[in-house]
Amino acid sequence: MDDADPKPTASVYVDGFNLYRRLLEGHPQHKWLDLEALADRVLPDYQVSSISYFTAIIKALPGKDPSSPQRQQAYLRALATLPRTEIYRGKFRIDPRVMPLHPTVLDADGEPKRVKVKKTEEKGSDVALASRLLIDAMKGVADVYVVCTNDSDLVMPMRLAQEELGRQVGLLSPMEPKRASNELKQTGPIWHRQITPEDLAACQLPDQLKDARGTIRRPEKWAGNSESPAEAGLSNQEPKPPGGVYAP
Repeated sequence: MDDADPKPTASVYVDGFNLYRRLLEGHPQHKWLDLEALADRVLPDYQVSSISYFTAIIKALPGKDPSSPQRQQAYLRALATLPRTEIYRGKFRIDPRVMPLHPTVLDADGEPKRVKVKKTEEKGSDVALASRLLIDAMKGVADVYVVCTNDSDLVMPMRLAQEELGRQVGLLSPMEPKRASNELKQTGPIWHRQITPEDLAACQLPDQLKDARGTIRRPEKWAGNSESPAEAGLSNQEPKPPGGVYAP
């Protein structure tokens, strides 16, 4: 496409926790993910102008890997070196709760037995994503607004961006099309595309980067048999054609 007919612009909004649970959990070789390379690869027909990444800062918990927070911090430092990416940090809240057993067990009075549990909840990410999406849509910062999630809690802001603000919204799913949220698909996005494991493998950050604080290294636990940074770079320069597009 020449200068007289430029690509439409796209702003991308990534639900980091949902992306992790749907595609990255259990696949450490893909966790060192270059979000800009990924967006350029799955949206080759757009000029990706910005990526907003929404996540929550994890804490070391009893019985869990104590080095997980350090790996997350290394990744966030790496993402911060990308020029088009902005990180929005929420938090995890841990509260004691009294909840019924599953499956239900009745006590002597016929009431469901309850136990005290430690409940972990992500706080702030969904609200932050919805707010950023709607503010950007009101300002008209891009031609299309791409939401990467499978969380139906984001149905309302996607509808508002389209129906109230007249903006085009795309759905980028970390799920197979048949397993993607029906509620999200029913918001009427202009298209629905899927992120695949092949996309993740082709879009890894270099094993080492630098920022103002020094060298950032890919965590050893995230090493794998993925492409080398040089091979990934070639893939990113020649993105696949805009396939993987599904009717909303």
